[in-house]
Amino acid sequence: MKIGSIDLGERPVLLAPMEDVTDVSFRLMCKRFGADMVYTEFASSDALIRHVNKTKLKLAVSADERPVVIQIYGRDAASMAEAACICEEAHPDIIDLNFGCPVKKVAGKGAGAGMLRNIPLMLEITKAVVKAVKIPVTVKTRLGWDADSLIISDLAESLQDCGIAALCIHGRTRSQMYTGEADWTLIRRTRENPRIHIPIIGNGDVASPETCKERFDSCGVDAVMVGRAGIGRPWIFREIKHYLKTGDRLPQEDPSWYLNILKEQVLQSVERLDERRGILHIRRHLAATPLFRNIPDFKKTRIAMLRAESVDSLFSILDGIGWL
Repeated sequence: MKIGSIDLGERPVLLAPMEDVTDVSFRLMCKRFGADMVYTEFASSDALIRHVNKTKLKLAVSADERPVVIQIYGRDAASMAEAACICEEAHPDIIDLNFGCPVKKVAGKGAGAGMLRNIPLMLEITKAVVKAVKIPVTVKTRLGWDADSLIISDLAESLQDCGIAALCIHGRTRSQMYTGEADWTLIRRTRENPRIHIPIIGNGDVASPETCKERFDSCGVDAVMVGRAGIGRPWIFREIKHYLKTGDRLPQEDPSWYLNILKEQVLQSVERLDERRGILHIRRHLAATPLFRNIPDFKKTRIAMLRAESVDSLFSILDGIGWL
């Protein structure tokens, strides 16, 4: 699959953009385990053009994570185009437009998935950004605002006409948020549309190697994007790539192998921020990891792990976990 001149090979698996998750250290780790392309946390166009330092820090990309995508969101064509130019100066491989974030503070203000209620403005923004930058521009969006407005089939053609190089579709409406099951039916129909010639990337509920392969096989998508299933489990990309290649599950490693990866994430987070903020940031990964599932009487240990305030105390708790 190609996005512009960027060749991602056959059946690429991508790391989804996730706020407070896909910082550079996590992206590099997912890349190490086989992610074919990674996305930054989304950046506000308004904050970028006001030169808010915290937001501009999100634009820092590493040569080792390429190809890498910077994602932006906003609700004004001029500011989105200006923000895209700022992003281009950071030398990403692609700029992605977030028309899919469902959270109230974004969609409720008309940005992200809120754009699904104002398609003319969405298309105006897309055209303005495509015109403003020289690198490929892609879009990530949802099936529609709600079950009564499943517009993705027609929207995909309109976005393609704006000049985007690829489209990622999350198989839920904005109203669903992240509840229920992702519906890939319309993703498949969009991919099968003979008028669509850009790559279609499928996203939603891909939490196992088997599911990833099934989505490729049954929906014909050009790429699959993995999001929440990668939190606390960056090795999922290694498992998926092995399964796509061989049809077999990758043998399980010793629990210490996975634990060492989580420890490495902790240390990277602390190095990037500081001990207090780094541990706060990494708690989401520790809470989500499947590594501690099925361990008897783990509740007290889990609470202590998530309350730890220093690396030494956290690692002492992790090292004391009794493995089956």
